[in-house]
Amino acid sequence: MLKTLQQAERWQVEAVLLDMDGTLVDTERVYIDSLTDVLTEFGYPDARAVCEAMIGLPGPACQQLLIDRYGAKVPLREINAAFATKRDACFSQGLPLKHGTIELLDALDAAGWPTAVVTSSTQQTAEQHLALGGILERFDFLITRDAVAHSKPAPDLYLLAADTLGVTPRACVAVEDSGVGIAAAFAAGTIPIMVPDLLPPNEATRAQCAAVLPDLIAVRRLLTERAGLGINA
Repeated sequence: MLKTLQQAERWQVEAVLLDMDGTLVDTERVYIDSLTDVLTEFGYPDARAVCEAMIGLPGPACQQLLIDRYGAKVPLREINAAFATKRDACFSQGLPLKHGTIELLDALDAAGWPTAVVTSSTQQTAEQHLALGGILERFDFLITRDAVAHSKPAPDLYLLAADTLGVTPRACVAVEDSGVGIAAAFAAGTIPIMVPDLLPPNEATRAQCAAVLPDLIAVRRLLTERAGLGINA
């Protein structure tokens, strides 16, 4: 039996919002490794550090980061083409899910809790990645950067997700893997939970988190304890 929690410790949760890359599907490692290899092949220094700085950012911001680091003459078109080739070769056999994805989605579905994917990726990319992971049909809505003027770390995506689901942001748990995503979820007024993927949170990011957990199994457990997930299912 779950221990009784004080009322002040409980969360009133009406929806769960989930980042995609690095949170639900294991794409970030593929992205970082593929682009690191390409930049190295093109002769650019500090490739991995530059790529890790892109985690959680939308595509246009990543392109600008390359320009800022390597100069205006960086051959973006050629780099993008080489990156896409390496990335797609990795994705050709399907896309692995992060540990606990299915277990969390099953628990949310059984409890009837509304869900949305909230991602800085485009609608096309989101649909592709979720389909490759076999979970495209598991969500009520996909909220992508195509729908807002400002992507993460701005709060726009999370505010739109809450509005689309018809709930207040403070009644939404947002699950993210990056500092950029946590900043967006925090600014929107949601309950941010971080499951770090490639990089641990810094002090500023940790201060914005309601919890930092090792995987989505732990997220499911925490939602059971703090918000009653599955108790009445």
